[in-house]
Amino acid sequence: MQLHWRDIIRRPVVTEKTNLRADIYNQYTFVVDTRANKAMIKQAIELAWPKVTVEKVRVMNMPAKRARRLRRVAVRKPGWKKAIVTLSPGDTIELFEGV
Repeated sequence: MQLHWRDIIRRPVVTEKTNLRADIYNQYTFVVDTRANKAMIKQAIELAWPKVTVEKVRVMNMPAKRARRLRRVAVRKPGWKKAIVTLSPGDTIELFEGV
């Protein structure tokens, strides 16, 4: 299975917790394709940002959830895969610089 790096990395997860992890532990969180494994995610990050080196990748499958819309309509939110990428010391990824 061959996926392009743009297909593997869907979007960054930007919350207060992920911003704190990026500042303190040099870890960045991304929503990735459900078919991607750790080696593919590491290669995709290093291709997307050529100046960084990935030390460790942790992957979690987030389960599907049920939600309600307008009190009666039940909707099912699909499951997704989250990757926490640890970079080597001194490397950073500028996601939203200058915004």
